[in-house]
Formats: sequence, structure tokens, C-alpha cells
Amino acid sequence: MISDHIFRAYDIRGIVGEDFDANGAYSVGKAYATYLIRHDGIAKPSICVGRDGRLSGREIQKAFIEGVLSTGADVTDIEESTSPLLFFSICHGKFDGGVNITASHNPRDYNGFKLQRQHAHAICGDEILAIRDLCHSDNQEEGSGNLKKDSFQDAYFEKITSLVSITGNPKIVFDAGNGITGKFAPDLFTSLGVNVRPLYCEVDGNFPHHDADPEVEENLSDLKRAVKEEGADLGVAFDGDGDRVGFVDAEGNHYSADLILLLLSRDLLQRHPKAKIVIDLKATQVLFEEIRRLGGEGIMVKTGHSFVEEKMRETHALLGGEVSGHLFFGENYYGFDDAFLAAAKVIEILQKSGKSLAEHFQGLPKVFNTPEIKVECPEEKKFLVVQKLVDFFLKTYGPEKCLTIDGIRIDFGDGAWGIVRASNTSPKITLRFEARTPEKREEIRNIVEGKLHQELKEDLLLRNF
Repeated sequence: MISDHIFRAYDIRGIVGEDFDANGAYSVGKAYATYLIRHDGIAKPSICVGRDGRLSGREIQKAFIEGVLSTGADVTDIEESTSPLLFFSICHGKFDGGVNITASHNPRDYNGFKLQRQHAHAICGDEILAIRDLCHSDNQEEGSGNLKKDSFQDAYFEKITSLVSITGNPKIVFDAGNGITGKFAPDLFTSLGVNVRPLYCEVDGNFPHHDADPEVEENLSDLKRAVKEEGADLGVAFDGDGDRVGFVDAEGNHYSADLILLLLSRDLLQRHPKAKIVIDLKATQVLFEEIRRLGGEGIMVKTGHSFVEEKMRETHALLGGEVSGHLFFGENYYGFDDAFLAAAKVIEILQKSGKSLAEHFQGLPKVFNTPEIKVECPEEKKFLVVQKLVDFFLKTYGPEKCLTIDGIRIDFGDGAWGIVRASNTSPKITLRFEARTPEKREEIRNIVEGKLHQELKEDLLLRNF
């Protein structure tokens, strides 16, 4: 059992027992290995496979591995793993590919597959559709691969430790949200010299306290409270598989990932004054302006971790990021997104500067933006609805005011902008708005949301007719 709609732009993800089952996982494993053999020309690829802490993880991983082995490919099982640890394992162990069994921040009933090839380059877009087609094909590779277990945790910890130097024993609260990061974060950051205060670091696929999604403000409530109660210097939250991160300052204020990317950009540009930095189109305009002021080049790209990683590789960028909390590192690293490295670098910057997180953003131009706003829309309708909005706003404001690399980003003038795009990971449409005043922000928000709700209402009326 496997539904076509779980094959998304940059991963495969759905509800276990409803969208796919163990047999479906076997099919994905067989199709993935077949694709590597034929597309990359590797007769007997070596593939490492990990899993996050979800309740279905062990069963789904076992079936997936059996599918891979049935093609003649060899598998190294690294068992429980964050996605960045899996990515590192591919690079360090020089594997031909690798997969983490994870559904990232999705609720407990979900699971899925993050597919990589050599050098931890993400398989995405049309490649995932090709794997989908192979799942339904009788024309697949046959063979008998070898299975072994290994761990690259020590080598991964050593690599992170070599990239940062943290002094002063800062007190930091780490909220793992009961995701797989809780298995690794306390030990890693203690070894880095951090006074670790763990919060929900027991791995539990039921996610009993809150969803492991640091992008959603309400999921940070316990972290904010713990930071203030502990008198901590900083709060750090991870998503379910450790490739996204969120930050809370000592006063309990949350900072969006584009501001964290601004902090990291300033640090990088001190060493590489003309560095290229890849940024998803939902980021604040202040980030682009600050990078330009410092002599760097901000490159806008469509949302999606695989698209950022691909553009970094194409442009030889040393840093990248998304508003959702993915932060990518190419300086002395492999170019993939790593929440642990992001957290370590932010802590290092704060300790070396002697400034609080809030103090680093003083003096920036004042803007008023929304977090990502997510509107429910059926999976089979969301792209059609967004395309109607693209057509409308292109006609209304003209192509010179509209960027259409991913949905549409509309320039309303005087620093005001709004975006609307279809989510690649859930049945939702995503919006974000920014302006120099709250009044202007609400004005442009009403324009875009009004048109979106009109389209959704018309669609609902047609379906009910």
C-alpha cells in the first residue's frame, strides 16, 4: 500500500497505515536503490539507513532496508539517527547514498523517507517522481545485498567540536520535544562546554508534551518558561529529526530563523567578505539588505531544504537558510542543514561577543512581519488555488513587482511584501507578510488573504454544488 500523494517535492511522507505501510516502505527501498543503480551508474551501491524516534520507525526501516537489499545494494544500518547525523555518515563513510526514516515535525502517525545520494545531496523534484513510478513498476533491479551495523556518532561529534569553541560555560535549555535529538544533544553540548538544561529530551514517539516543531510559537511555551525559571542565557528547540532549530532569548522572546541567519551571516562575512548566502523567499528584506551592506551576496531561492542545498552547491555558497529553521553550512562542512551545528555556532557567537541575542539585533531597520501563516487546503487543490492567485496578482501588479519562483512574492513598495505558496509537506497554503508599519502590513495581508479566501470559498461552493 502506497499513495502517490506522499511523494512530495523533497521527501516522501505520509500517515502510516493510511498512506503507506511496511510493504509500501519495501517498495520505496527497492525503487530508491534501483534508481541509484540506473541513474548514478553504480552497480552495487553502498547505502546507510537511519531512523528517528517514531513509534513506526523500526518496522518501516526494516522493510525499507529489505527492499534495498533485494536489488543487490549493500546497507549499513546506523539505527537511531538525526537527519544531519545520517547526512554526515554518508559523507564521512563515503557511501553512495543514504536515507533517514523520518517525518520530521509531522504528528505522531506520520513517517517517511529523506533520500540522499553521494555527498548527502538530496534527491528531490522530478527524481522523487521517478522513484514513485519505479514503485509501481515490475522493471526493477534484483539481487542480494549485504547488511551490517555501524555508528558514526563519535566522528560526527568530533567534527562539530572542531568547528566551534565555546567558553564561559553558558547555561542553555535544550528542548528536544521528545524527538530523536534528545538522544544526542545533551552529550554533544556538554562536551562543548555548555551547562546543559535538558527539556523533553526523552525520546518518545507519542510526542506527549508538544509537537517537535520549533517554527510554531505555541510549541515554545515550555521552553520560554524554563529559560526564565533557570535563569538561562538561551533556549534552543529542535524539530523531530534535528535539521531545524529555533531560539529563545533570556527574556523568553523567540527569534525567527531569518534573523538567526542574519547573525550567522555577519559572522561568516568577517572571514569571507564576498561570500554568497542562499535564502528562501520568505525571509525578511532586512536580511538581504544587511548582507549587501556587509559586501556579501544574498541569493533568493524557492522554499525547500533540498532547493537551498542544491543552490548552495551550484553557487558554491558558504551559508544558507530558511525561515522554517533549516540552516545550512558550507564553510569547512558539507553544505547540508544541521540544527546542532547551527545551535553551537550561535552559542559561540554570543559567548565571544559578550552580547545577548537581543543586543545583536539592535539598530536594525524596524519592520513588522508575520510568522508563517498556514491555511488548510486539500492536497489535490492547493497548487491549483495558488496558481489562481499567481495569475491574479501578476495581472494586478505586473511581472516587475512579482517573483514567481515558488508561488508568488509580491512587492507592494516601500519595503512591503507578501508571499503565498503551496506547502510541500502538508495540505496547506503558506503566507507571510512584512512592512515598515503594522498598518501597512495588515493592509497587504488583507489584500492577499481576501483573495485567497475568495478562491477557497468559490472552490468549496463548486464542490458542494
